[in-house]
Amino acid sequence: MRVLAGLCAALSAAVVVSLLAGHRPARNRRGHTLGRRPTTGTRVARATWLQQAGVTLNPSQFWALGAFAGVVTFVVVAAVTRAPLVAIAPAIAAAAVPHVVCSHRRNVRLRAWQAAWPDALREVIAAVVAGRSLPHAVTALGEFGPEPLRAVFADFRVLMRVFGFAGALEQVKERLADPTSDRVVEVLIVAHEQGGSIVRDVLDDLVVATTKDLKVLDEIDTEGLEMRINARAVLVLPWAVLVALTLRPGPFRDFYQSTAGVVVLLGAAVLSALGATWLGRLGRQPAEPRVFAPLAPNGDAG
Repeated sequence: MRVLAGLCAALSAAVVVSLLAGHRPARNRRGHTLGRRPTTGTRVARATWLQQAGVTLNPSQFWALGAFAGVVTFVVVAAVTRAPLVAIAPAIAAAAVPHVVCSHRRNVRLRAWQAAWPDALREVIAAVVAGRSLPHAVTALGEFGPEPLRAVFADFRVLMRVFGFAGALEQVKERLADPTSDRVVEVLIVAHEQGGSIVRDVLDDLVVATTKDLKVLDEIDTEGLEMRINARAVLVLPWAVLVALTLRPGPFRDFYQSTAGVVVLLGAAVLSALGATWLGRLGRQPAEPRVFAPLAPNGDAG
């Protein structure tokens, strides 16, 4: 019964975490559930999110991986501590590990792409000044551009033959799928359409604007880093100590196997969930919307 109660509590916690993460059931105008889908707007669609993180798994496989990690951790910790409810928090933490790792990887890749744009634009400007056309200058980024953008522009020549210059840039924009790259791509399209001597002036202004945007993003990240570290430590350390205390037989394990211990654990889990939600909302950086993103089939920006 305790194992069953633990599993039910873990499932309920997973549902709560999923709802807080923005994966709500979509409803039609009559209120009927149509299926679960990620909310749009400030959150990136899950498939694009995984693509930005460089993960080859599809969304279903990704969630299955997290669920598997959580179940394995729950079974192991419950077997070691003989207190299934103690294993709930470690199981949820283990289930969240793939999301945390991919989120960090995605942020690193996005920041690398964003930081590479000023240098890439300077190379494009130098090529244009040397007499090359803008399409040829952008195509050269696949070979001689900054390292983070080379893979993105590696097949730009082929894309340009199929879709044209503007269409190829649209394909690049969807691969990167971040507001900074959206602005750069749109300005490159406008510069190509205008042509003539205005190209260099437009690109010079774009380099200055992009550099300022990156400086602001770096300042925001630096200011919030310490708070994020402290918040995660405050949530994780008490549960790590609890697992350590119940590893061996004794009064601690006996207490958390009793009814009073179950009540204490449930109360601690609820408070931890509320604290995590509150800290997440306080520390969440406002995501810049993709103004130039294409419209999804339902009319929302994807």
